[in-house]
Amino acid sequence: MKNLWSERHAKAARRRYARLGIKRDLALRVYTTRLLGSAPALVLHGGGNTSLKTVMADARGETTEVLRVKGSGRDMASAEPAGLPALRLEPLRRLIDLDRLDGTDMVEALRAACVDGGAPNPSVETLLHAFLPHRFIDHTHANAILALTNQPKGAKICAAVFGRRVGIVPYLRSGFDLARKAHAVYAANPDVEGLILLKHGIVTFGDDAKTAYGRMIDLVSLAEARLAKGRKRVFAAARLPRRIAPVAAVAPIVRGLTAIAEDVHERRFSRPILAFRSGRRIRAFVDGAKVKHYARRGPATPDHAIRVKPWPLVVASPVAGKLDVFTDAAQAAVADYQAAYRAYFARHARRHAGPLAEIDPMPRVVLVPGLGLFGLGATASDAAIAADLACATIDVVTGAEAIGRYQSINEAELFDIEYWSLEQAKLGGKAKGRLAGQVTVVTGGASGIGAATARVFSGEGAQVAVLDRDHAGARAVAADIGGLALACDVTDKAAVARAFARVAETYGGLDIVVSNAGAAWQGRIGEVDDDVLRHSFELNFWAHQSVAQNAVSIMRAQGLGGCLLFNTSKQAVNPGPDFGPYGVAKAATLFLMRQYAVDHGAEGIRSNAVNADRIRSGLLTEKMIGARSKARGLSRRGYMSGNLLGVEVTAADVAQAFVDLALATKTTAAVMTVDGGNIAAALR
Repeated sequence: MKNLWSERHAKAARRRYARLGIKRDLALRVYTTRLLGSAPALVLHGGGNTSLKTVMADARGETTEVLRVKGSGRDMASAEPAGLPALRLEPLRRLIDLDRLDGTDMVEALRAACVDGGAPNPSVETLLHAFLPHRFIDHTHANAILALTNQPKGAKICAAVFGRRVGIVPYLRSGFDLARKAHAVYAANPDVEGLILLKHGIVTFGDDAKTAYGRMIDLVSLAEARLAKGRKRVFAAARLPRRIAPVAAVAPIVRGLTAIAEDVHERRFSRPILAFRSGRRIRAFVDGAKVKHYARRGPATPDHAIRVKPWPLVVASPVAGKLDVFTDAAQAAVADYQAAYRAYFARHARRHAGPLAEIDPMPRVVLVPGLGLFGLGATASDAAIAADLACATIDVVTGAEAIGRYQSINEAELFDIEYWSLEQAKLGGKAKGRLAGQVTVVTGGASGIGAATARVFSGEGAQVAVLDRDHAGARAVAADIGGLALACDVTDKAAVARAFARVAETYGGLDIVVSNAGAAWQGRIGEVDDDVLRHSFELNFWAHQSVAQNAVSIMRAQGLGGCLLFNTSKQAVNPGPDFGPYGVAKAATLFLMRQYAVDHGAEGIRSNAVNADRIRSGLLTEKMIGARSKARGLSRRGYMSGNLLGVEVTAADVAQAFVDLALATKTTAAVMTVDGGNIAAALR
């Protein structure tokens, strides 16, 4: 492992934080915390922690010794001083004299010691940092260390690799007992550079940030060197089908089967987002003949259990052309997983004095031989975390098996971590928004109505894919909302199919599509050139059909229903002069919407449209406003606000209408008019 300390970057960090009134030691503490957090082989997604012992003035202006320690669940890679709350050190040190301290009392003691009552919750490892005397302490869950420690003879292996450079601490759950034991091991040999926490991770320390960080890198490098001497081929390969179905075809099936039914009759589901991972090391594990055996060995480190459950789901290989067989087998595998998880909960819940609420029994990781693995979560971020932690476990298992036999903590210990309130608190609450967990595609999403729609759906909690020919514009919108940007000309059927495949690969499926892309061609219908009419139909009708077909294919594979939303325009029911090429195609799309409602309503797929009028956008440009105003004999202002309410309708108004239709779960084949009131365009 490479030591990334840079004197130039360290000085830059000191200068930057000095301008904010942050002292040198805290600036360097943040700098090395970020260095550690930037290495996935050391920590992932809120794992690990760091600390600094220093002095500061409290609210009364009195100088006091404090411990600055990383907040619980905070990401080290993006650490800032505010993410390392300050705790009065002396009351924490006195806790070591207690015989016992349960989790609830420990949390109360930590909160009481906080200098700032509004600071984030300190790490559950805070007492370990407090009881050790060093100024700078680093703690990671390095993969290489875990590969050495997650063994039946982990302590012996570590002693051979590190000698007297480290103390070895037996496995204990994070908190008071582990902190006291770590201190005792250190006190028995105070010359050590760090501590190995069996089946948990590694702690290094020093009087300055550079020393503590350097020791971490040196010791992890020794572990990596030992693993490099192990067997190169670890897992025997299974015989898999030659033709494996693509990820884009498999993901919606997995997503549908792992959705949690809230009301089957009403087709209300809690829908997971999926994140796919593959690669040589992942495939070597997933495609192994004993993948089910290794999958039940437990996660790489205990705190991963809250994100990935005690074990993943393993399904059969999906054979191309036989996805119905895969679906049936996967459905049975999901049912077996749920039964096994409920039995696991029943076995261990009775050991606890108080009542425990069972976490949903769905997997958080699905292994698919021949493809790779899926992480599942309530959001794209949660899914990515589960997938990354699963990949880390594969790396640890591979390393451990290369030199011995992988062995995690036992099932009872895993349960105690998974259902420990202090660990569950790291997950936060449910995903927010009325469309949380729903994947939405918006075509023509780079500007105008499309961009406004993408933003409103994202604000309601949906994961949004922005499709547009203008890739730069789509990227800008997607970056603003944390979505996916895809270059796509919707008149190109192959491009549409590729885009929808990417959406399925990225998020696992699709729930809502806003088919919005369009353009306006003008001309008197009796005089217009046939090519003009054909071009209009390509974009304003056939593109909607292509988008809807691809969406329905994914929705049917999921079996969760879905929602098609079309931007049809008031021209579909109230044609304007010299606007036939646009209006005729839009009228066809309105009836296309109704046909989808008729043909796919029984599958829970709703189909609705918005008829908007006179919305400033890339379609209705200033030039076109001038032309349409002239055609109707109106001023520009009169044309734009020529409705019953006398107001101009905006792209945001149309976007809100799309959201309203998406939420109207018992409405289909409907047209919502957003035009400020145009009686001539009223449906009858």
